[in-house]
Amino acid sequence: MSSYRQHLYHLVFRTKDSLPTIKQDHANELYAYITGIVKHKNSHLYCINGVENHFHILTDMHPSIAPADFMREVKVSSSLWMKSSRLFPTFKGWAVGYGSFTCSYVDLARLIDYVKNQQDHHKKLTFEVEYRILLHEYGIIPDERYFP
Repeated sequence: MSSYRQHLYHLVFRTKDSLPTIKQDHANELYAYITGIVKHKNSHLYCINGVENHFHILTDMHPSIAPADFMREVKVSSSLWMKSSRLFPTFKGWAVGYGSFTCSYVDLARLIDYVKNQQDHHKKLTFEVEYRILLHEYGIIPDERYFP
């Protein structure tokens, strides 16, 4: 008998102090670097996208890795790369914490569209408003200490 699994995660994290330090003209290089991290973790990346102060990853995470370990690897490795590449001269690091939401495969197409449309989405909403909406949709009560 074969083992089957599907561990779809919607991950969200922001820059330190939500500063707009992810230069969009170099975002694709950053996303390519993070794609390599995801593949190295034997996971499948469905979509990655964001704006100047945060981004979203939609991935099928391999069950051998804990989400906290996955995120630590993505954040630490990408931070080191961003600083050493000099493509993001104002980047100071990632904020403490992140959003990690398990999702149903049934919602995959909708989630891919959501992540792909981040630039248009943020013409209307700030990160803080978007994040509050996401937390609400996933049944999480936000801790107000982390919202300005």
